Amino acid sequence: MVSPTVLVVDDHAMFRTTARALLEADGYEVVGEAPTASAGVEAVRELHPDVVLIDVCLPDGDGFEIAAILASGFRESAVIVTSSSDDPLYHGRAAGCGARGFLAKHDVSGAALDRLLGGGSS
Repeated sequence: MVSPTVLVVDDHAMFRTTARALLEADGYEVVGEAPTASAGVEAVRELHPDVVLIDVCLPDGDGFEIAAILASGFRESAVIVTSSSDDPLYHGRAAGCGARGFLAKHDVSGAALDRLLGGGSS
């Protein structure tokens, strides 16, 4: 079985490293990382990941706005918005921008992605 591919877009290198380790341990293949919104959009164009995990707050853009661009322009990629804050409003904002859902950073795992994606690899 082919592992689902993931792109992690977050300005914190430690989170990108941690997310990579957690997701790869659960059967996902992290094909790229990006520290900014613009680098994330470019990486989606180049890598065509199955899943884009994107932070709410990026140095050059709002994660929800970028998620809306990705969700409408790159339909082959499921977009999941993430944040260190588990603000209940983020769930509704994620749905409203076309993302597959919201996931607090402390909950990132392959099983959590599986739930949001409706199946998955683990």
